[in-house]
Amino acid sequence: MRRSRLVLLAAALCVGTAIAAVPAGKPELGTFGVDLTGMDRSVKPGDNFFYYVNGTWMKKTEIPADRSSIGAFQQLRILSEKRLKEIVADLKAKPVDKLTPEEKKLRDLFDAFTDTKAIDAAGLAPAKADLDTIAAIKDLDGVARVMSAPRMSVASVFNMSIGVDEKDPNAYSIVLTQGGLGMPDRDYYLRDDAALAAARDAYKKYLAQMLTLAGAPDAEKRAQAIYDVEAKIAQVHWTRAENRDEDKTYNPMTVSDLKKLAPDFAWDAFFAEAGIPMKGPKGERVVVVTQKSAFPALAKIFHDTPVEVWRDYLTVHYLHAQSSYLPKAFDDADFDFYGKVLGGQSVQLDRATRGVHLLDNLLGEALGKLYVAKYFPPDSKKKAEELVANLLKAYDADIRTLPWMSEATRQKALEKLHKFTPHIGYPDKWIDYSAYTVQPGALLADTQNGVEFEWHRELNRIDQPVDKGEWGMTPSTVNAYYNPSINEVVFPAAILQAPFFDPNADPAVNYGGIGAVIGHEISHGFDDQGAKYDGDGVLRDWWTPEDFKNFKAKTQALSDQFDQYEALPGLHVIGANTLGEDIADLAGITIALKAYKLSLNGKPAPVIDGYTAEQRFYLSYAQIWRSKYRENALRTQVLSNEHAPAEFRAISATRNSDAWYTAFGAKPGDKYYLAPDKRVRLW
Repeated sequence: MRRSRLVLLAAALCVGTAIAAVPAGKPELGTFGVDLTGMDRSVKPGDNFFYYVNGTWMKKTEIPADRSSIGAFQQLRILSEKRLKEIVADLKAKPVDKLTPEEKKLRDLFDAFTDTKAIDAAGLAPAKADLDTIAAIKDLDGVARVMSAPRMSVASVFNMSIGVDEKDPNAYSIVLTQGGLGMPDRDYYLRDDAALAAARDAYKKYLAQMLTLAGAPDAEKRAQAIYDVEAKIAQVHWTRAENRDEDKTYNPMTVSDLKKLAPDFAWDAFFAEAGIPMKGPKGERVVVVTQKSAFPALAKIFHDTPVEVWRDYLTVHYLHAQSSYLPKAFDDADFDFYGKVLGGQSVQLDRATRGVHLLDNLLGEALGKLYVAKYFPPDSKKKAEELVANLLKAYDADIRTLPWMSEATRQKALEKLHKFTPHIGYPDKWIDYSAYTVQPGALLADTQNGVEFEWHRELNRIDQPVDKGEWGMTPSTVNAYYNPSINEVVFPAAILQAPFFDPNADPAVNYGGIGAVIGHEISHGFDDQGAKYDGDGVLRDWWTPEDFKNFKAKTQALSDQFDQYEALPGLHVIGANTLGEDIADLAGITIALKAYKLSLNGKPAPVIDGYTAEQRFYLSYAQIWRSKYRENALRTQVLSNEHAPAEFRAISATRNSDAWYTAFGAKPGDKYYLAPDKRVRLW
């Protein structure tokens, strides 16, 4: 989502004098909230703090066959999935006449998705009309229409979405971005790497297999033509680092100017099929172009590619998008590439688990109401709000004393901080799904109706004031985000639970866990891109030139550090890609430690089982990043995700923290030791 930054995390429940008190109950992990049995004490903390804390766990833990990775966050997702399946079971046990309209839609959609016998028996009949539409395309206008049709969900040379305007946060805008690839990132097509070359070969086989299943002759030759188009598209795509620059990716222009910029694309057909009105409140419709310099080249590729190649391209991408709703042969073929080759899984998730994911995607807030009622008591919301408030107080105190920030910038930073809006658990107003039609047993049509419902819900308000109470995640999502255009931090209910927060754990552990997580999200308002938005969510420069220069130098040093981390032999983290998250990790751990000390109210921190408070804090921080990846999934993470692998997130934030050196005695000669003048200090 362009208007928010998402990060895997968790949240918690206590604050103030209550969180500073030593808890009386038994923690879920160990004697104070950390799984000490997962440690590998043969590893020096300064050589690899992640393995020092998690090494034994790493050796003993097996990744489930149906997962690409396992760890603290993934285990919380599995718990959320289990709870959603329990909710569905409750609905199935309830008499039909006692179900609300939303509950019936949830049940009917889940039943249709899990009735694989009916799906197989129907064959391609539910998709016939769509496939016939693609097969009947005669010109480029027809290609563009299918690319923008919400119900088709195919890949398009240009992606289109509706978001908050970055220069006017009270208005929505049409946002156009580069698109067209079937693999995760341009590097999968362009990088000289043996593993990626193998992925390219597997992708070509996948394209041919899908064409064969669709009944197309000469499948390998036609698959190669599809691949060649995508490879050309990849060559003109901006890199992930370039795409992070909010200044460069905000290019508003009228549709007329867009046609001049990229004249080789069928814009009229593209916008008409999606229902975009060509008149706005101030005259001609304005759209926001992101990768401006790439648009002309993408349009030329569109124009120069034969229509018959586009027909095959659209067919394969349609079957990919709908594979879960089609017979087993399509579903298996899709998993063989996207699950096995890219994710490293050997077994697909069971149908029921995938079914609740579908409900969460299409009826997420209807499902979320039930989730909140069953698993998120009001007291949890209240305590989480208190903890967020405590972290905001710590940021306030910190900003007032930053030595590298001038007074002019400091006042603007404080103004922005004081305008932060935290949202906890669930939205105040739920989405109304009454216009979403679900017909029992009509799985493909039902899912397409859901996609069209959401598109038209957003489209119908394009010229209306922004709904600032709307959420970009559902309550059952194990995640959180900062939205710069509204200057808000959002923590869904599903992350506000153990093991990341334990009411019976030591307060230092809770601050090292959930406190750092909350601090991470707040800090996105001040990372290298979030800092470009003011307190009202407007993309504008509010820093003095000297302050921004100082900030840039510090963040560049952090980026350089991440460039040195080697995730796989020869594959290094790309610091420019992960910088925003790396800044947030460092800020989060720094502010969380300060917030913990503030919570003590001047009282000394206890020593527990021989561990000081700061040791327990850092042990907890490394524990929440406990993760184990399959090799292919790790490669995908490095090349196509804005988050660095978990190991390096645990290492980086601690090795740049002065108090960590005192706590664990890291010294010159240790692998990850940093001299004091090399440590990045932002907060």
